[in-house]
Amino acid sequence: MSTSSGTSPGTSVGRVVILGIYVTDLTFRAQRMPLIGETIAGSAFAMGPGGKGSNQAVAAARAGADVVFCTRIGNDAFGQIARATWSAEGITARASVAEGVSTGAAHIFVDETSGMNAIIVASGAAGTLSAADVDAIEDDIAAAQVFVTQLEQPLAAARRGLEVARKHGVTTVFNPAPALPLDDAIFPLCDYITPNETEATALTGVPIANADDARRAADVLLAKGVGTVIVTLGEAGALLHSADQSVLVPAYQCGRVVETAGAGDGFTGGFAASLARGDDAITAMRFGCALAGISVTRPGTAPSMPTLDEVNRVLGSTQEQTARAS
Repeated sequence: MSTSSGTSPGTSVGRVVILGIYVTDLTFRAQRMPLIGETIAGSAFAMGPGGKGSNQAVAAARAGADVVFCTRIGNDAFGQIARATWSAEGITARASVAEGVSTGAAHIFVDETSGMNAIIVASGAAGTLSAADVDAIEDDIAAAQVFVTQLEQPLAAARRGLEVARKHGVTTVFNPAPALPLDDAIFPLCDYITPNETEATALTGVPIANADDARRAADVLLAKGVGTVIVTLGEAGALLHSADQSVLVPAYQCGRVVETAGAGDGFTGGFAASLARGDDAITAMRFGCALAGISVTRPGTAPSMPTLDEVNRVLGSTQEQTARAS
């Protein structure tokens, strides 16, 4: 397991259960996207583990959490990569095998100048996840401090996961990505919801260009029954907005941006790990922002996730700078 102990924030280990998909990332770097019918030369190619749920599991595990990850994979080479990844990270995998269906894959284009990305995901076997898969891990969820899910797997499975977690009093974190039309009944199941600007706009109809816009969008989600809204704003950081407080946590600048793919997953995984060990929401947000700030300085999605010590060093350095400035 690639985690290591740290001293701040909290050092206790909490359990995080994550429902989501694994895909093998096929990443191409080039100066621009090709047009339809056009072939261009790329500057680099890499293959590695990915998928929002699996990325979040790796981020949470490296951040010190005891992680259980539920998904489906195929009986193929990509499925073997998945199992090797989880074993190396100390993640407990609840991964059933879907015969005759391939493990998922993602095409990731990375702009070699800016590090920005465009992604196509084919969920494969994980696209067949159902509510029954969630019921099979009810004991895992009941023993957790935090439950996390997203929308790359079928909505029915995600909703059942949130329902089971709520039944057992487990804190729920819902990452509504990719953005899909949602029944309003899902929102009251969310203690925390973590959309980016695009996803928040899709869910609320409020265009977001700044933090004030994000607050207006968050108010719509609060009215639908969400406990606390966290809108991730890229270079601007992340906004936590609830009935009691509205706090913008700045992004952490940790070096030259190499690749932004996976940054949102890093934030959510880090946020969940921090909550699970007992940190308050603002502390957990800072932890998630620092983790994401490190991840974008490295290539890949899951491979870019930092360790607990690395995140704590960034947080400690920032606290020292703040103290000197005051």
